[in-house]
Amino acid sequence: MVDFGRVLTAMITPFQEDGSVNYDVAAKLALHLVENGTDTLVVCGTTGESPTLSWEEEYQLFSTVLETVGDKALVMAGCGSNSTKEAIAATQKAAKIGVHGVLQVVPYYNKPPQAGLFQHFQAIAQASDGMPLLLYNIPGRTGQNLSPETVARLAEIQNIIGIKEASGNLDQVSEIRRLTPQEFQIYSGDDSLTLPMLAVGAKGVVSVASHLVGNQLQQMIQAFDSGNIQLAKAIHLKLFPLFKTLFITTNPIPVKEALKIQGWQVGSTRPPLCDHDSTISQKLQVVLQQIAEP
Repeated sequence: MVDFGRVLTAMITPFQEDGSVNYDVAAKLALHLVENGTDTLVVCGTTGESPTLSWEEEYQLFSTVLETVGDKALVMAGCGSNSTKEAIAATQKAAKIGVHGVLQVVPYYNKPPQAGLFQHFQAIAQASDGMPLLLYNIPGRTGQNLSPETVARLAEIQNIIGIKEASGNLDQVSEIRRLTPQEFQIYSGDDSLTLPMLAVGAKGVVSVASHLVGNQLQQMIQAFDSGNIQLAKAIHLKLFPLFKTLFITTNPIPVKEALKIQGWQVGSTRPPLCDHDSTISQKLQVVLQQIAEP
């Protein structure tokens, strides 16, 4: 089974001033992330503004990031859709490009019942020639929750290797862990819940904050794994204000602003997302200064 590591970064998509994708900055950012704590780059997920990217732009981003990082890290492609046929086609294309795995979000807007969700992910897995598939449950965005019982059924499919769980429900995480084999990998989809989820059996995090504190997240997880719970807790509590500030408005608006504060030319978000008000920038500057202090 492919090991995607502990810190997976849900990478932003940089844009030019005219709104086109800035592939040069994407390449530089990918390399920077890999050199600062990221095990796997998740390209064209929610944080990458996938709803407003064309498939052609996404495929080019997959290729760009793969070519840039080489064998320094793994690349997981966001290939989810609310159309099963479209998700299968995107997954097959991403596989030809050479990605190491795919992220498959719960179909959004059409709200399929649990039987439909099972059939959707089963069909993608069966059509992807063994490509590792990470489920992505984020009911706050999709309008439908992937139940632990359905996750357990899907875990029996060999190339469905885990789940990014972003329901914010620790009871649900516990139930998924109870119902699935130990090799089925659970990743936190919320930076602020990574440490609590580790305690109930998660492996790591698909992170937004790792754009800024990837090394600290690695340190926190390694401390927990080695039994140094006090250090893990101290790191979590120090980073907690950043975790919350990055979601003070719709992701990825704040993290893009934080990267701009650090000097990255990542551009704005694409409509219908919009620019932030000045108070967000001020709050980010404060928390970034706080976490930089020893």
